[in-house]
Amino acid sequence: MEYITSRQNPLAVQIRKLNTSRSARREAGLFPAEGPKLLSEAVKAGVRIDTLVTARGMPLSLPSGTRRVEMPPDLLRSLCDTQSPQGVLFLAGMPETAPPEKLSGERWLILDGLQDPGNVGTIWRTADALGADGLILVNHCADPFSPKTVRSTMGACFRLPVYEVEAAHLSTLLNQSGLPLYATALREDTVDITAAWPSRCAVAVGSEGRGVSPELLALSAKTLKIPMRERCESLNAAVAAAIVLWEMARQPAAL
Repeated sequence: MEYITSRQNPLAVQIRKLNTSRSARREAGLFPAEGPKLLSEAVKAGVRIDTLVTARGMPLSLPSGTRRVEMPPDLLRSLCDTQSPQGVLFLAGMPETAPPEKLSGERWLILDGLQDPGNVGTIWRTADALGADGLILVNHCADPFSPKTVRSTMGACFRLPVYEVEAAHLSTLLNQSGLPLYATALREDTVDITAAWPSRCAVAVGSEGRGVSPELLALSAKTLKIPMRERCESLNAAVAAAIVLWEMARQPAAL
């Protein structure tokens, strides 16, 4: 057990960098997470916990080999990204975000340019709940391992894979995986999302402002629309993704 009191301690400096810098997280191969709930989910998923930081005297059991550090409450609060810290902060090992040559499974969701970390985390959580095999992020989505994204996943980030892919490489990945691409957009071949479509596929959801990008639309075999009142133009991206995921989970037929 270590006890740290200085704001200039190397660990405290590192945590502040990991909270704010995507490149620092990638370089270290670590990302910060907070709270006993997320810690429990990480341990259950077998995620490597590099360092656990708590307020003094908090009893927590962890796998052997985990660095355990205690701090005064005010120092720990200064290192937390939340408004109401829960006295537990840990550094988890970051999984590989480059995809394999071939994706396994049947249902993949592609997020195209979603920059709100809360939306990305909520979609990740929903995808885990509704049985998707994973997420693919293209066109500069929010960092899946930023503190806000991680909190929004409620532990799904430890269970469901997420891959980051350049739009130019997406076609090759999907072709090698035997996954047709569909997009939530309107064009001449658009079909209602409640109609039958392949049980094995990837579906792209775009940002609220721009929708699915031209690059992904050009790759899409068909486009899907969510039926709604004519007076309503769009849905929140996380809500639209939830509807897509629900339909993916219940669709047994093929287009």
